Amino acid sequence: MIVTIDGPAGAGKSSVAKRLAEEVGFDFLDTGAMYRCITLACLLKKVSLENALAIAEIAKSARIELHGGTVKLDGKEVSEEIRTPTVTKSIRPIADNTVVRLTMVALQRDWATGRNVVTEGRDQGTVAFPKAECKLFLTATAEERAHRRVRQLIQLGIDADYQEILDLQNQRDACDIARTDGGLKVADDSITIWTDGLTEEEVLLTLVKIVQGIQSRG
Repeated sequence: MIVTIDGPAGAGKSSVAKRLAEEVGFDFLDTGAMYRCITLACLLKKVSLENALAIAEIAKSARIELHGGTVKLDGKEVSEEIRTPTVTKSIRPIADNTVVRLTMVALQRDWATGRNVVTEGRDQGTVAFPKAECKLFLTATAEERAHRRVRQLIQLGIDADYQEILDLQNQRDACDIARTDGGLKVADDSITIWTDGLTEEEVLLTLVKIVQGIQSRG
């Protein structure tokens, strides 16, 4: 069974998706981490973010490993490194690259083969897994999402400016929605959950009930 969780940046998808997977006994696929890995690889190799061909080649050759909450790029753990503002600021050309997206979607489908999976991203229910049994769309206001991102970075020991985070997030939202390949949108058969004012526990409880309900009907 595939459970997709899509939504804009800062909607709390990653953290609640991980916990949902644990609660229902599924594997967790963090697709955002995959794009962040390619972005980090480009930065480390000093590849111009305007060089679409070079970026595509890096995506094809990069070795990304996802195990629980651990992310490895070419054998090195980069779980925290990929979450820095520097990577976030640079991710747009990578996420907009058609070859990169095709490569990542192929990797996602391969990773999910033969598994019960909770997967989160922007295009999981619309592009990567259009036939998923359960499609969820998590969202919240821009201000709420920016505050959450600031708290997350501070917990990682990274200085974060609210206005800068909000501005970057708004820019990313606009790009995600306008993207030709894998743009952010709600699948016709998706269930939308607004998370403003809800604790992570409350959101998790809601999602668990939905997934278990679909399982029982299946």
